[in-house]
Amino acid sequence: LSYPPFGTAFVLASIMLCFKMLPPLAAHWFLEQRSRDGLSAMSGTLPHFLQEPDDAYIVKSNPIKLRCRARPALQIFFKCNGEWVHQNQHTSLEHTELGTGLKIREVMINVSRQQVEDFHGPEDYWCLCVAWSHLGTSKSRKATVRIAYLRKNFEQEPQGMEVPINGMIVLHCRPPEGVPAAEVEWLKNEELVSSLEDLNIDTRADHNLIINEARLSDSGNYTCLASNIVARRRSATATVIVFVNGGWSSWTDWSECNVRCGRGVQKRTRTCTNPAPLNGGAFCEGMSVQKSTCTSPCPVDGGWAEWTMWSVCSSECERQRTRECTDPEPKHGGRLCDGAALDTDNCTGDLCIQADMESSNDVALYSGLAAGLVTVVVLIIAVTLYRRNQSEYGVDVIDSSALTGGFQSFSFKSARQGNPLLMNSSMQPDLTVSRTYTGPICYPDSMEKELIPEPALFDPLPDLKVKVHSSFMVSLGVSERAEYHAKAPSQTFPRGVVQEIGGGGGTLGGRGKSQLAPIQPALVSSMMTGKRPLRTSGVFGHGGGRLVVPNAGVSLLVPHGAIEEDTTWELYVSITQQDSSALSDEGQEILLSPEVTYGPPGLTLSCPVALTVAHCADVSSEDWNIKLKRQTQDNSWEDVMTVEEESTSCYCLLDTQCCHLLVERPGCYALVGEALTQAAGKRLRLAAFGNMEPNFLNYSIRVYCVDDMPHAFQEVVSVERSRGGRLLEEPKTLLFRANSFSLQVSIQDIPQFLWSIKPFTTCQEFSFSQVWCSSQSPLQCAFSLERYSPAANQLSCKISVRQVKGHEQILQVYTTIAEVWKHRTPNCSPDCTITSQTGSRAFKIPLSIRQRICATFDTANAKGKDWQLLAQKLHIDRNLGYFACQTSPSAVILSLWEAQHQERGDLDSLASALEEISKYFLLLITISQDF
Repeated sequence: LSYPPFGTAFVLASIMLCFKMLPPLAAHWFLEQRSRDGLSAMSGTLPHFLQEPDDAYIVKSNPIKLRCRARPALQIFFKCNGEWVHQNQHTSLEHTELGTGLKIREVMINVSRQQVEDFHGPEDYWCLCVAWSHLGTSKSRKATVRIAYLRKNFEQEPQGMEVPINGMIVLHCRPPEGVPAAEVEWLKNEELVSSLEDLNIDTRADHNLIINEARLSDSGNYTCLASNIVARRRSATATVIVFVNGGWSSWTDWSECNVRCGRGVQKRTRTCTNPAPLNGGAFCEGMSVQKSTCTSPCPVDGGWAEWTMWSVCSSECERQRTRECTDPEPKHGGRLCDGAALDTDNCTGDLCIQADMESSNDVALYSGLAAGLVTVVVLIIAVTLYRRNQSEYGVDVIDSSALTGGFQSFSFKSARQGNPLLMNSSMQPDLTVSRTYTGPICYPDSMEKELIPEPALFDPLPDLKVKVHSSFMVSLGVSERAEYHAKAPSQTFPRGVVQEIGGGGGTLGGRGKSQLAPIQPALVSSMMTGKRPLRTSGVFGHGGGRLVVPNAGVSLLVPHGAIEEDTTWELYVSITQQDSSALSDEGQEILLSPEVTYGPPGLTLSCPVALTVAHCADVSSEDWNIKLKRQTQDNSWEDVMTVEEESTSCYCLLDTQCCHLLVERPGCYALVGEALTQAAGKRLRLAAFGNMEPNFLNYSIRVYCVDDMPHAFQEVVSVERSRGGRLLEEPKTLLFRANSFSLQVSIQDIPQFLWSIKPFTTCQEFSFSQVWCSSQSPLQCAFSLERYSPAANQLSCKISVRQVKGHEQILQVYTTIAEVWKHRTPNCSPDCTITSQTGSRAFKIPLSIRQRICATFDTANAKGKDWQLLAQKLHIDRNLGYFACQTSPSAVILSLWEAQHQERGDLDSLASALEEISKYFLLLITISQDF
């Protein structure tokens, strides 16, 4: 169109008034048509898309960005679900290509979660681009926009199984529904399973895990891990046990007949060692002894036959006759004939008897004299040599015991890292076998300590003291009579503070004097009941440190800077070993952890400490209401928080086997739980011990069921040590449900011809309330087996522990009685464990790195790089209000991470989280530059 000069302004003004009423397409089309009058003629082409919009997923509430770029393009607009997107929602960039002079235009729009949710159509939310040039328009591909999610529950979870060796293992897994579809990985004992490294494993078949030929090393706990861009889900753990069925060895040769005369019995034997049964495999079927009748010929004594005729008289005037032992001949061990087989007689009528006698007497005389002379000479030489040898020593006897009578080595039992003896059918695990060390193995550093060992366990000389060196404050906490005398270095205490000797619970918080900490009510009550609590202590300053109760699953982490400078406190952690008083009167709650006390009561801290406590609850499902309780001064208990609730006074991170608490107030804490459904469960640890009874005919097997917490099982171990018991099978875990059904323990597959058990004693039962409300007290049942013969030195049987209408565990017993007698050790030494670490050595994260992380994330950042992002990447993103109340939220988050990863001892997860944060931050910078 062409307009007269005087009418152009009027027309343009009228059109501009109508812009808001015209669609964007018509307005821009008119402007382009108007602009063509001022452009030079050029060869035009249809727009070509250099970048088309990609399919996208909206994660949580974060909008996504769609891009289009085309050449040549005078204008680009988005069209979503058949409707044009308003011009104001477009962001455009335009430049001219130098080589061709063509216009390149890039357009972006944001799509929010609300837009996608508000769209209701037959298909997914979609958008495309329409680009214009002088010759026409072009359309891009459709890009779909979907809201990403991942359900919580798996459609099919892997199930535990027992398979024979060389059998096939198939674990099925169907991940939760999600958009985009979840990818599946497999974990074995928390380590990634890769089919590329092991050709025997296939993980490509529809998310299933297939092991073509099972090996003993394939036994373990398998977990299906499903993840997409939104979340990551873990399935329930499936336990796979690869067992080996027993096989008979070859028969031995037949033994000799058991009688020397007549009809008897001979036998041959074989053993179930080719291979021996392992991991619950079946014992060999059939008899280990085979007998057969035999006949031994009876002995025949010999008898003389008749004498022969006399021989002709010889020159010596003698004649002879003989007889043989052939009437009958001696057979089968019979006796030979008595008497002489040769008879001589003088045949001259005694005419030559005198000459013969004189000649014989002379020969005998000279022979006797020569023999006597030789004998005397030999005796004289022997006596002379003997005296000469004895004179060189100066003593007759040297007693070697005089060299070693005043010295005795110490036995420290090493920590158990598994039980390889259970893999050998002829050797049994031994709780009393110890490794002997004769050097200072427990305290490798410079602080001097004096150790007075327990006489009952070590039996040293009365005045024996061993000096060792260590910078750790060490106390065993399990031997009531073991004493440790430690002298702390002077730089540990603030100037003017003097520590009183003998103040076991003393605090060193004041200046110029020593303070004794009040005894907690839990400690007083435990003393009155006669059970001394497990306890460990250490002296800590500004550098912080860690306290660990040995073999109890309880530790205390004191962060760096929690204690003021120039101030030192003696901190302690103890476990109360008595019937719990933390339960409510209604009877619905049960104790899920030990009652743990940390102090002293007057302790002042600038930031919370991390207290780690083991528990026995099955937290894989949401069937529990778990509370944290604290004991008050009047010995009553108050609720601190529910594990799932938000709280600013305390933080609780519940893992599979332990709970990590961030607390500031010293006191006694415990976890209690109330089952919301019958699916709620708690873990029981099962163990079987055995030993011969004093009559050497009966063998006693004791089965223990105790809450699956380390300190509770150590009580069982201590009792069995004193009784000389032996661990017959590696302890196993049983999940006990709140379905009100009882627990049954039975013994099975006892060799009928070798061992016997009293009737009606093969199955014993515990009521539901006994097991469910055991409060850490071990439940025990015993089976007494009697053998028919002392020669029966092998025992094999199965012990089944099952909850009625619930789970079951099998303890396989295979032991050799003779070896138990031979290797029995009545006493054992206490564990030697480092229980206290101070300063930088107590932490996984170096102090310099910790300070840099806190300085980076404690400062709020507009782009989200602050402590909340750190908590999210470390999977500690619940109850963030607690961290917001802290002076340094990042420091508290890192303390909690330290407590959570104290067993693994690596920084991989922290490094990965920081790397993800760095990538995220770089992405934000890139996006901001694009705008």
